[in-house]
Parts: sequence; structure tokens; C-alpha cells
Amino acid sequence: MPKQKTHRGLAKRVKRTANGGLKRHRAFTSHRFHGKTKKQRRQLRKPVMVSADDRKRISQQIAKMK
Repeated sequence: MPKQKTHRGLAKRVKRTANGGLKRHRAFTSHRFHGKTKKQRRQLRKPVMVSADDRKRISQQIAKMK
């Protein structure tokens, strides 16, 4: 059986926390900030945990990542 490789593109976008959770950055942060409120822009700067629906799929793709 071949070994499962880490998806390197995803590994650059997701970090594993000390307790084993997955942390990611938010979307909609590259341009067109004039259409967003100050509150939206401030909240988009913060990282967020990966949702429970996506955690299983993403964990399989980065199984070997520490």
C-alpha cells in the first residue's frame, strides 16, 4: 500500500493547534474593502477554527502534518 501524502497546498493554509484543532484564515480579505464595514474588516483579520463539517476531510489530507 502506498503511503498517503500531505496535501502541500492545504498544509500552507491550515495550522494545527496544540489541542489538535485546525486553524485557518478567513476569505474575502484581498481587496474591495470599501464595501465592508470597519467591524467586518476587523473581524476578518482574526483566524478561525475549521468547521466540524470540514474537519474530517481536511484532517485526512494533512494526516502527517504536526
